[in-house]
Amino acid sequence: MQSKLSDIELIEQTLGGNQSAYADLVKRHQRFVFTLATRFTKTREDAEEVAQDSFVKAYRSLQNFEGHSKFTTWLYSIVYTTAMTFLRKRRLDTSSIDDEKNFIQVENQNAGFENNLAENRSRAFYLNQAIEQLLPDDATIITLFYKGEQTLEEIAVTLGIEPNNVKVKLFRARQRLKEKLERSLKHEVNELL
Repeated sequence: MQSKLSDIELIEQTLGGNQSAYADLVKRHQRFVFTLATRFTKTREDAEEVAQDSFVKAYRSLQNFEGHSKFTTWLYSIVYTTAMTFLRKRRLDTSSIDDEKNFIQVENQNAGFENNLAENRSRAFYLNQAIEQLLPDDATIITLFYKGEQTLEEIAVTLGIEPNNVKVKLFRARQRLKEKLERSLKHEVNELL
């Protein structure tokens, strides 16, 4: 079975012409790629676009993967650069605050919040809400370190910065996350941290 093969073995098979091997790589990593893309884009549709673009770019560049780092580190760096490019393009498109679409989005978010009150009480929900309020760089480092279980060195490769900078940024991101949680949860923050 393909799913028992390592990432490297699947890459070798993909480069050998086995398209289903790449499909297995995508299945294996799609959840986390989507989560990481969501940290940048904030909307499901945009995250899906960034994730899809990232997998297409990874496929086209697969022969350039040298194996000096883990495949996930290489893939997440592609997601990062794809998301940054997407956001730069998006900044060029401005919209009015009075735009009806923006009003509908806010209205739908409020309705969704009320309908999912039970879910809103979970610790994971509050933590994810706080992470979403962080700047994209902070959210990325938190996500890569805790959810992606990457080392400081792997994050440094992904983001193209020094490991010591990652350590400092992670420390500061944790502080900002704590502040967001304290503001939104007050007394419950001690249980979460």
